Formats: sequence, C-alpha cells, structure tokens
Amino acid sequence: MAEEQKSLFAKRFRGYYPVVIDVETAGFNAKTDALLEIAASILHMDDITGLLSIKETIHFNVNPFEGANLEPAALEFTGIDPHSLLRGAIDEDEVIKSMFKHIRKAMKAYGCQRAIMVAHNAAFDLGFVNAATERCNIKRSPFHPFVSFDTATLSGLALGQTVLAKACASANIEFDNKEAHSALYDTEKTAELFCYIVNKWQQLGGWPLAEVESETADS
Repeated sequence: MAEEQKSLFAKRFRGYYPVVIDVETAGFNAKTDALLEIAASILHMDDITGLLSIKETIHFNVNPFEGANLEPAALEFTGIDPHSLLRGAIDEDEVIKSMFKHIRKAMKAYGCQRAIMVAHNAAFDLGFVNAATERCNIKRSPFHPFVSFDTATLSGLALGQTVLAKACASANIEFDNKEAHSALYDTEKTAELFCYIVNKWQQLGGWPLAEVESETADS
C-alpha cells in the first residue's frame, strides 16, 4: 500500500495497531499460573482529527488450563473464584483464538501490519498472553512478541504518575477503586488513559512531526 493511501492509523504507529489489554491471573508466573480473565479494548482513530477513542471492549472469563497453579493470595487479591459456574468461563484456546480474530479484523480495517500490546506494566500482560498462545499451539500471534506500549511509563512521562488510579486522576478520568482488578474495568481505564496521552501529545503539536516542522519552516 502506497504511503499516501495508508490510513492515518497505519501511519501513526509505524504500521502497528495498538490494542489495550489487561489480564487477571492466579499468580505472577506466566508459565505455571492460570490466566483467569482477559479483556481487550479495540481502538478507533478519526480520519480527520487523528484522535484516538475506544471502539469496543471484549472480555472473557477463562477456565484455568489443565495443571495450572492457583495461588491463594492471588485469588484473594482479585476476588475471583475460578471454579464458580457463574463466571461463564470458557477454555483458554477458545478465548485466545476469538480475541485474535477480533484484533486481526481491526488491523485489516485500518491497514495495519501487526498489533502491539498496550497495558499498564505491559511486560506482565504480554508474558501471560504469549504463554497462553504457546500453550494453545497458535503458531502466529497478531501481537509483536516483545515490543509493547507501557502506560505506566507513558503516564510517568506525561502526568508524573505511574499507578493507574493516580494517573487517571491526574488526567481527570473517573476511577473507582472498588471496580479495579477486574480485567474489563482496568482495560477500559487503561485505554482511556492511553487515548488521553496520545491525543494530548498531538494537540501539543507532537505529531505528525513532519507537518509540524513544515509549518515551522513556512512561518
């Protein structure tokens, strides 16, 4: 696709399509501990303004994989009962394949070549998604295997805060601590924060740099 024909979204992040992810787990070890919840916010970029917004958020409760470790302290922290039938959980293989299908559809719509994960302390979430992908014998993930956008780092730069709740407060994004540690809630708040930072940077003249430099040279 010629550069001038690319969507604004495809140009903005060098062909990458950012997808905001949050996971809730039964521990810290991606190889041994269960993935219990995952949510993904699919983003939209306005073709005229270039501003980011949330298009939709998908959410899954996940059955622990066979032999998965369930750390009692982690379950107490999240409040998740992995054995409750009320969760409506589905198997990890179905979850990952369904999520990847949504992501690839969005990538194709915007002409992006690959997805890149956006998450708060992104290495943790990316590690669990990569481990689940490997367990499910999925040969190709839409996500870059090790590159990610970390909103903890971005909000530290833009807002002087690294904790999600405090960063949202600094950005005037409503945040309810009672709702936190749900994959659905945390994903949407992380997505709002990411959109706020990217949009604020653009409004300050930070992107696209070529047009900013051109305007400066002409003035």
